[in-house]
Amino acid sequence: MATCYRHPNRETGVSCSNCGKPICPDCMTATPVGMRCPDCSRQRTQTRSLQSLAVDPIATYVLIALNVLVFFGVASSPGAENDLTLFASGRFEFGGPLHGVAEGEYWRLISTGFLHVDYWHIGLNMLALYWLGRMIEPALGHARFVAIYLTSLLTGSLLVLILQPNVETLGASGAVYGLLGAAIVMARNRDIDLIQSGLLPILGLNFVITLLFGFSLAAHVGGLVGGLVVTFVVEELAKRRRTSTVPAVAFCALVSVASIAGSIYVASN
Repeated sequence: MATCYRHPNRETGVSCSNCGKPICPDCMTATPVGMRCPDCSRQRTQTRSLQSLAVDPIATYVLIALNVLVFFGVASSPGAENDLTLFASGRFEFGGPLHGVAEGEYWRLISTGFLHVDYWHIGLNMLALYWLGRMIEPALGHARFVAIYLTSLLTGSLLVLILQPNVETLGASGAVYGLLGAAIVMARNRDIDLIQSGLLPILGLNFVITLLFGFSLAAHVGGLVGGLVVTFVVEELAKRRRTSTVPAVAFCALVSVASIAGSIYVASN
C-alpha cells in the first residue's frame, strides 16, 4: 500500500484527484471534484471525517455476504444452528446430545459470529456493519479491517465463555462492537469530536438496547474491548512504521490465538 507523501509513516489507499499523490486522512481536503492534497487545494485544512475516503470497502461487502449466506443456509438446514452456536460444554436437548467448545468443537468460537436468530437480528447487525465498514475500512485497508473484525469476534467469544459459559450465544454484534471501538479510537486520533460524530451516543444507545432486550452483554463488551485495544496498537504501528500492515495483522493474530487458547481453557475447566 502507498504511503502519504507528507507523512511517509502512514499508509493510505487514497490519492489526490489532481496530482495523484497519495494522501492520508489528515492531508485530505474535500472538493467537488474529489480529494485534493494541501498543495493542490492551496490550503492546509484538515478533513475531519472518517467517511470522506474514496476506496471501496470490499471486505465489508464480503463479510455481509457471508453473514447472509450463512443465515439462509442455516434456515434451510434443520439442526445446523445447534452445531454452530457458542456454548462451553456438552449437554442434552430435544432427546439428543449437544456438544461445545469443551468437546473440541473449536469452530464455534468463530461460527457463532455468523449466526442470526431472524430477519430483524441480521438486518440490524448488517446495517451497523455496512455503516462502520464504509467509515473505517478505507482508512485501515482491507487486511487490517478484517483482522480487527475477527479478533473482536474472538475476544467477544472469550468473555462469553468466562461469564456465560452455558448460555447459547450467536450473532455478529460482538465483532460489530469491535468495529465501533475501532472507529472511536481512529476518530480520537484524528481529533474528531466523539459526541458530534455520533459514535459515543450510538455506543450508549446500543448498550441500553443490549440491557433492555437481554442480548449477550459479555459478547458485546468483549468485542468492544478487543476492538479498542487492537486498533490502538494498529494505529500506533501506523505512526511508527512505513509499512505497518504485516505487523498489525500479526498482532491481531497473536491476540486471536490468545483468545482461542483462553476460551478452550475456560470451557474445559
